[in-house]
Amino acid sequence: MVALAALWRRIRTRRGLLLAVPAVVLVLAGALAVPLATTEQCRLFGAGCRVPRIQFVPPPTRLTPLEAAVRGGYIALGDSYSSGEGTWDLGADRAYAGGGAEDCHRSRGAYFSAVVQGYRFALGGNLWACSGARIADVLQGGRHGEPAQVERLRPDTSLVTLTIGGNDIGFSEIVTRCVVKLPWSSACRDQDPDIRARMSALPAGLGSVFEQIGRRAPKARIIVLGYPRPFPVRPEHSVDNIAAADQLYLNGVVRALDDVIAAAARRADGGLAAAGRPGTVEFVDGYAAFDGHELGTAEPYLNALTIDFGAPAVEPRSFHPNQLGYRSFAQLIDRQIQAGPPRPVYQYRR
Repeated sequence: MVALAALWRRIRTRRGLLLAVPAVVLVLAGALAVPLATTEQCRLFGAGCRVPRIQFVPPPTRLTPLEAAVRGGYIALGDSYSSGEGTWDLGADRAYAGGGAEDCHRSRGAYFSAVVQGYRFALGGNLWACSGARIADVLQGGRHGEPAQVERLRPDTSLVTLTIGGNDIGFSEIVTRCVVKLPWSSACRDQDPDIRARMSALPAGLGSVFEQIGRRAPKARIIVLGYPRPFPVRPEHSVDNIAAADQLYLNGVVRALDDVIAAAARRADGGLAAAGRPGTVEFVDGYAAFDGHELGTAEPYLNALTIDFGAPAVEPRSFHPNQLGYRSFAQLIDRQIQAGPPRPVYQYRR
């Protein structure tokens, strides 16, 4: 307080009373905090005055969608459309993609192979999708004694791709009933109430899948691929005992399934965006991916029907992408990796 009084007298003598009040306020503020002053104030007050140094800190640089995708590891999860069922060969793929590949039909021809070879993922990539997988296999326990697929994820996983939901509505059984019937039978479309009931349960399960993946791999871009339309937009003839009307019906089932998956992905991504979290959930619409190359065309991207008449049942590889189909899927994912979601990715360069 003695120092304050002395400074008061000095100010009044040299600069007049009008400077006294602001000066005293400045000194009192300095007694309570680290003194901050301008160069002009230091010239007035003399010794003991310190001008702060202002250091410019550049704003963080946001990663591009591609940088966010490749900064860690890549994991492919889901069902047969991701495992490569349509190109699986016992001799060539027996030891591919780790243990269980023989049972899960993980194939070198899956879209995963093209994606992992096309980018330099910092921590490499692994294919853990399994033919026949349902939502429960992704979340709770895998098929053929494998762990739940989400247990394959790590905090440094930066990209996850998957197809899921088709087995939960029983698409293989749906197609079987459309094939193994009398030509004039309505058995194919008679399934509709059961199909819609199973489809109505999908959103909750899909939400859990996206939530669990995001929890275990919080920075991952999750790319969810929709299923392709199996038959032409305007079928002109019967294909594998499936009449044109039933082909249109099955196309509609796939469209409805894809719409459910897309809506669940949008909801999940909206939650991440609202919270400013670094991960994403991105739906890639694969419905028209095989346009002009559906079943019944000159160069289909799907395997034709093969029936096990002893069961009777449709062989697993039937109605699954062939090599050209998986190549088309890989191109869809490649474009999505580079384009990113229709919103910013909240990841920044260190």
